[in-house]
Amino acid sequence: MPAVHRDRDKRICGHVTEVTGQDSVFANGKLVAVDRDGNNGGGGALVAGCNEVYINGKLVVNNTPDSALPDGSCPSAPHCTPATDGGSDNVFAGD
Repeated sequence: MPAVHRDRDKRICGHVTEVTGQDSVFANGKLVAVDRDGNNGGGGALVAGCNEVYINGKLVVNNTPDSALPDGSCPSAPHCTPATDGGSDNVFAGD
């Protein structure tokens, strides 16, 4: 089962996730990321790969890694194809 991705967890491009899509579910004291959460570089909406776990009607993002839309630093690689690069050490959500 993959680890959940959370607020301030890293992405492969060096940016970190900013959870704005939910404000009530935490893992290890950090908000759990959900589909369409952005990053601190602008844009980069996450594309949740989890198929069956939801928070407030939004799919949970895992560190499988899950992908994201291009962020504000695109066209510089890897900002055009970013993905998660971190998650909880002991909280998992699977399909």
